[in-house]
Amino acid sequence: MKKNKYVVYWLLTGCFLIFVMVLVGGITRLTHSGLSISDYKLIQGTIPPMNEQEWQEAFELYKQYPEYQKLNNHFGIEEFKDIYFWEWLHRVIGRFIGVVFIIPFLYFLFTKKLEKPTVKKCLVLLFMGGFQGFLGWYMVKSGLVDRPDVSHFRLAAHLTTAFLTFAYSLWVALDLIYPYKKEINLKIRNLIRVGLVLLLLQIIWGAFVAGLDAGFIHNHWPLMSDGKLIHETVYIEQQPVIKNFYEGKSGVQFVHRYLAYIVVGIIALIWFRTRKIQRTPLQEKGLQTLLALVFIQFVLGVLTLIYAVPLWLGIAHQIGAFFLLAAMTFTLHRFSK
Repeated sequence: MKKNKYVVYWLLTGCFLIFVMVLVGGITRLTHSGLSISDYKLIQGTIPPMNEQEWQEAFELYKQYPEYQKLNNHFGIEEFKDIYFWEWLHRVIGRFIGVVFIIPFLYFLFTKKLEKPTVKKCLVLLFMGGFQGFLGWYMVKSGLVDRPDVSHFRLAAHLTTAFLTFAYSLWVALDLIYPYKKEINLKIRNLIRVGLVLLLLQIIWGAFVAGLDAGFIHNHWPLMSDGKLIHETVYIEQQPVIKNFYEGKSGVQFVHRYLAYIVVGIIALIWFRTRKIQRTPLQEKGLQTLLALVFIQFVLGVLTLIYAVPLWLGIAHQIGAFFLLAAMTFTLHRFSK
């Protein structure tokens, strides 16, 4: 750790900034601010409009696209400024993350502070960060054509890539913090891997719920509307039936609400199975944190659904998913190396 401490600090700073970006991205989504900036200027876009003329020009550009024409044609310049702020902040943080990653990376590379395996991992991170930026542009583009909303598939790709970039950054940092390998229990490691895959699927369907505004229907728990375990709208909105589960509002919510039980179950199973083996203090901390966070996240999900996604609960639920992924990544690492 001492040898690589500045590299570790750099990677953990990147993790924190990705967390902030996801947080602001969630606010941007829940305040419907994501389509307020309809052009993409890498350098000039860093500076927001600085006077009334520039604000008016930005507003006139916004008026040319479906969100204003179909949803927000009652907006004045002040309402536009509110939504513009969150999208601008989200983009600026993205650019800042790029600078924070690239400049120290080049410094560590040229001063030979990075070993060859770490260089390869950092190049993967560089690609993931660039791809994340591309997906953000690609997502926004889908809402500027004929409908005032982005594709929920592109939203899910954008959000999931951010989560994966965070998880991999944390993994690379953990490799440097704990460089020494130990004997591992393959069965437990593989079970945690299954848990990670299920958690990522839940995050993807959570993004589908957000993208389709599916959290504003069936605001009941534990059953759906009309006291039904499976409401009929789950399988009649789209044809063929399978399409309901990735494009229908009710179907997507159905998958997300019941997959939550499976995620809780697999994490409870991981905790139970590890009771029978010798655990290190760090493994124990990871397991306890994982178990606590999954129940907190489950409760947040239920409250978010019941209260029809108020802003603070929607953000809290997204933050919960982030911390849960961090705990899962840490626990998997401690049972893998």
